[in-house]
Amino acid sequence: MSEHQINASVRKLEGKGASRRLRTSGHVPAIVYGGNASPETIQIEHNHLWHVSQSEWFYASILTLDIDGSSQKVLLRDLQRHPFKQQIVHLDFQRVDENAAIRFNVPLHFLNQEKSPAGKTANVIVTHELHELAVVCLPRDLPEFIEVDLSALTAGDIIHMSDIKLPANVENPALKLGKEHDLAVVIAKFARGTDEDTAVAEAAEVPSTKSAKAGAAPAAPAAPAKKK
Repeated sequence: MSEHQINASVRKLEGKGASRRLRTSGHVPAIVYGGNASPETIQIEHNHLWHVSQSEWFYASILTLDIDGSSQKVLLRDLQRHPFKQQIVHLDFQRVDENAAIRFNVPLHFLNQEKSPAGKTANVIVTHELHELAVVCLPRDLPEFIEVDLSALTAGDIIHMSDIKLPANVENPALKLGKEHDLAVVIAKFARGTDEDTAVAEAAEVPSTKSAKAGAAPAAPAAPAKKK
């Protein structure tokens, strides 16, 4: 697991007005909570924060938060963006206990889809039903992502959560709840309108076509209208 550091400083003033002035100065208000310590309000430089927020690891890794030279391990729990500006307006971080298991959503990376039989077959659509997986593990075992190898995927295949190989000491808690929680992750299916679907449609139309060729009795002509 890679280590990613975010620099921050203690926020001395609180309240809506103070937060607004903080954003105007190019910083983002945030809060750190959890563990045995009290919640702590902090501020982070926006440009650096915006840059790291474009990386997947920012949302799926344990971060080292350096607050005025004091470091602590945290997870990003919430990030609020401005409705139309390219601006982050607030963040929530949760402290991590290195000896306690955590539950976290880890991104899925799909590999070799274009090399698979399904990927090389015309009119086959491969859909990714899930893009992240909830796992439980100790912080030191948390992966930044989980790879899903699709090299053997063929048309008609369905890959479920139970088919995904997890790293050592990492568990999928949903699988302990029963088979009905073993959700599909990847589905390879023929697109509508392919030869397979057309053949089925033509077969369904055969009986009406044969009856017409066999000389089915034409409809009786309508009776002429009576003259007044």
